[in-house]
Amino acid sequence: MPTTARTRADACPGVVSPHLAADGALARVRLPGGVITGPALRAVAALAESAGDGSVHLTSRGNLQLRGLDPADPRPVRTLRAAGLLPSTTHERVRNVLASPLSGISGGLADVRGLAAVLDRGLCARPGLARLSGRFLFALDDGRGDVAAERPDLCWRATGRDEGELFVAGDRTGLRRAPADAPALLLDAAQAFLAVCGDAWRAGDLDDAAARIVALLGATDGRPSRDSTADRASRDGAGADQHATLAGEPAVGELGGGAVGVAPELGELSGVALRELAGTAPELVVTPWRTLVLPAPAPGALGRLRAAGLVVDPGHPALRVSACAGAPGCAKSLADVRADARMLIRHGVGRPVHVVGCARRCGAPHTPHVDAVATGAGDYQIDGAPGALTAPSPDRPRSTR
Repeated sequence: MPTTARTRADACPGVVSPHLAADGALARVRLPGGVITGPALRAVAALAESAGDGSVHLTSRGNLQLRGLDPADPRPVRTLRAAGLLPSTTHERVRNVLASPLSGISGGLADVRGLAAVLDRGLCARPGLARLSGRFLFALDDGRGDVAAERPDLCWRATGRDEGELFVAGDRTGLRRAPADAPALLLDAAQAFLAVCGDAWRAGDLDDAAARIVALLGATDGRPSRDSTADRASRDGAGADQHATLAGEPAVGELGGGAVGVAPELGELSGVALRELAGTAPELVVTPWRTLVLPAPAPGALGRLRAAGLVVDPGHPALRVSACAGAPGCAKSLADVRADARMLIRHGVGRPVHVVGCARRCGAPHTPHVDAVATGAGDYQIDGAPGALTAPSPDRPRSTR
């Protein structure tokens, strides 16, 4: 059932069209598949220090954000274009592509490395797809279910090394393609969505989105466009799995295959940490869980990154605390939630908690967590009940907002 209609302009921030926040302009730098090179990261770090608040912030879609910018300053567009991070000004808001961060390194059924870049080039080459909203999300899942759990609108999910299936808002379609053909399938499905979406922002806002998109794409592989009873049962089971959350904390430390993972506290990277990261690996992957994967780090990387203030130890309390921007950066926030979240980190927490300054709950993870919503300075609703922002008790109900 549709829940949201396009009754106003798309306000998702980009670099060309930043969002005006209380602390200045906010620019979101899209990284399809989360991939960024060391030199590009250095360029972002220099820009943050010369034109922003000095930090780079990770987002829940594997992107970067710069805050405290002057909206009239031409340097963000000029610098990010030169670094290869702004290949299109018409499509910048719709370049929202997730890919399994450890694919081809450790685990997974198929190797999706490089497919996000192929999808991104194809997306920018189709003028009509600039009409997608900035909320619309693509995903390439290598079969482990990690980015499929982030509720993408369109997801190709591997079912084996040489094949995967298209999912629309978590529903199976029966349309299967080889990994190399996955980007074209996702782009064709996005065009089909635009043909039937009306005022809907996202596929989940549209009645029978999967069936309507498949009908436009045409039945393939000998499969009917409408499911049989057996197909519906299979689809429903897979849909539940598709929406299932992944247990555990964000992965840091040794990740297998020679890769390492690190996390900045509250997703905020200082200039020191950025320069150390850029000098430690030729390429990095930003994950939707506000961590970074270094597929081929230099020897001794974890020690150097720990010294730069990054979390590299599994079990660190910072891995269980997240927060929105809060005051003073956000005018809607009722509290300095990041200061309160850092207090939680210092004192330690049991289960994951997300601390927000208002009922919009920006940046809330899709995994189970304690929901802490500010009602005033120092005052919070904890999972809907008034309470103090202290380490959550283990028997408190969990939120999946």
